[in-house]
Amino acid sequence: MKVVVAVFPGTNCEIDTKYAFEKIGASVELVFHKSDKLPNDTDLVVLPGGFSYGDYLRSAAISKFSPIMSTVIKFANSGGRVLGICNGFQMLLETKLLPGAMKRNQKTHFISKYQHLKVINNNNQFLSKLKVGDILNIPIAHGEGNFFISDDEIKKLYDKEQVLLEYCDELGNEENPNGSISSIACLCNAKKNVFGLMPHPERAIEAILGSNDGVKMLEGFLE
Repeated sequence: MKVVVAVFPGTNCEIDTKYAFEKIGASVELVFHKSDKLPNDTDLVVLPGGFSYGDYLRSAAISKFSPIMSTVIKFANSGGRVLGICNGFQMLLETKLLPGAMKRNQKTHFISKYQHLKVINNNNQFLSKLKVGDILNIPIAHGEGNFFISDDEIKKLYDKEQVLLEYCDELGNEENPNGSISSIACLCNAKKNVFGLMPHPERAIEAILGSNDGVKMLEGFLE
């Protein structure tokens, strides 16, 4: 599998992401934001975490104008698989590849810690190696992770199995670190080829560092 990781000014998780996908056997290429082309053999594009363009205006508000994003949008609209992690998720919202918007965390503080997540839907490639109800332990690190969407739209997300992960405690009970509506941590588009999440699975691939729960998440793309 060929994975392309897009790199923007302020991106800081591209090497972690490259290492994580190489660890599961993928070939990974870093592509700079000024490029307007993807390698012909690209199977998955990853928009990694960080602070693209310093998060000026609001998170990902500027990065959506980078040349690479027009290419990523075309890739996604043609059925190509795209994964946005943290700042990358914010990019997917800004470009409307995923519905909704991000606000400042409910308590306004930046959060950096391990956080439990519950698998809500696995009828998608990303979480296909996990079971509904599985509890994962994945790091989060964000200041604007408070996901918001209208009541009508959130019902559609659940009806179409687009909500994939919710924040919870170690027993699976609701535990919302940032105020996201319905404790949503991860969602996909209706075609199930574009995925966005605030937690960092690429930081949870070594048990010795706290968790390897991210391995099965990323391995879903190998199918």
